[in-house]
Amino acid sequence: MDHLDWKILSALHRNGRLTNRELGETVGLSPSQCSRRRLLLEKAGVIRGYGATLDQQAMGLGVMAFVQIIMKGHAAGAFERFQALINGTPMIQEAHAVSGDADYILKVVTKDLPSLSAFVTDQLLAHDTIGHVKSYIALRPLKTDSPLPPFMP
Repeated sequence: MDHLDWKILSALHRNGRLTNRELGETVGLSPSQCSRRRLLLEKAGVIRGYGATLDQQAMGLGVMAFVQIIMKGHAAGAFERFQALINGTPMIQEAHAVSGDADYILKVVTKDLPSLSAFVTDQLLAHDTIGHVKSYIALRPLKTDSPLPPFMP
């Protein structure tokens, strides 16, 4: 990837609906050059897809929490059962394996605090692989959508 690819990625990150003509005007390339480069970035998996930015509050999802998970152990099959829980739970928007005191951090959205409490109690704490759960309620977002870092060869 070169600096032009980074310009294309930055422009598409801000607005994934840009046409190749608009993209070319933004980054200083012809529409056909933008199309070719975009296709290569898609085929390489750098661009994984395009989507809409949704307002969770407007959708009735008023609570966001970050949930720290510590596993009971690492017996055979435990990861697969935990992964199945994550994959089968739409309110878990993100899940990350982390270093430090926890094994995983989950980003969870629910409509309200009772729904979050029920999720933690009925699904997480009841799961046979999970030993400890600690929740952090997000009070307000400070930064949610960031531009790409500068081009780094």
